[in-house]
Amino acid sequence: MPPHQLPAVSVIMPVLNEERHLRNAVRHILEQEYAGEMEVVIALGPSTDRTDEIAAELVAEDARVHTVPNPTGRTPAALNAAIKASRHPVVVRVDGHGMLSPDYIATAVRLLEETGAQNVGGLMYAEGENDWEKAVAAAMTSKIGVGNAAFHTGGAAAPAETVYLGVFRREALERQGGYNEEFIRAQDWELNFRIREAGGLIWFSPELKVSYRPRPNVRALAKQYKDYGRWRHVVARFHQGSINLRYLAPPTAVVAIAAGLVVGAAVTPWGLVVPGGYLAAIVAGSIPAGKGLPVKARLQIPLALATMHMSWGWGFLTSPRSLAKKVIASRRPAVMAP
Repeated sequence: MPPHQLPAVSVIMPVLNEERHLRNAVRHILEQEYAGEMEVVIALGPSTDRTDEIAAELVAEDARVHTVPNPTGRTPAALNAAIKASRHPVVVRVDGHGMLSPDYIATAVRLLEETGAQNVGGLMYAEGENDWEKAVAAAMTSKIGVGNAAFHTGGAAAPAETVYLGVFRREALERQGGYNEEFIRAQDWELNFRIREAGGLIWFSPELKVSYRPRPNVRALAKQYKDYGRWRHVVARFHQGSINLRYLAPPTAVVAIAAGLVVGAAVTPWGLVVPGGYLAAIVAGSIPAGKGLPVKARLQIPLALATMHMSWGWGFLTSPRSLAKKVIASRRPAVMAP
């Protein structure tokens, strides 16, 4: 497509305490190999680090960068604020710690045209900067870690339930009223579900890749995955028929392992077969997942896998029904049309 025919693009970024990665993430946007017009709208949460200062520097350095306040600090509210403040027909979601590949936007715009999709996305390419982060990245890109989710593990281009981040046609966002702000987590999955229910196509392509920086320690990873499980259960309550066996595997594992430990301690050692089998499985699965990594990173992969599985499963099992009631009470998200 000739440069003068390329659609203008708005890149939206929800950020909170992102001083470590924000400047580099924005650099990856501004240096995109895309000839069309582009703007970047950063929604600033109440950070306690230098995020706001760095964002102000970026605004002063490049006229394409703008900021908008997000006093709640919540991701879906940030996304809606950035969408409302932006103006172009293609909307690209990027996180403050996500690094776009050089041709990401150009490829996404082409795929929107070729497929007729309402949203296209690709690989969440997890990369670590130290041994722990490398271990988490290996776990997050392995089937033993996340099942068959294409945006984690790769696969052929095809229609999908959801994709990582996403590049949207603005009219699709406006038609759905933007993100549902009650979904503090799982807001991407929930929005994509609504788009699909309305007849829209969500398209996954391995041509699209965003480098992702994993959580820096066990505690942060556990909280992340507990929240994932908790809010995925809310989606399941809110949208009937949106759950499948892949999402039920972690909570089933938590129950089976807990039961095995109780039986093993109180009744018979045979009860330890289940937790022992799980431990053996994640150790064995970490071997191919850690291929090519430093020894210290490979040794931490089983811990990363167990943290992800158990935290997601526990979050799913303990997700309070009161969350779903709050979501149902505000069923219609705010309309984003100006």
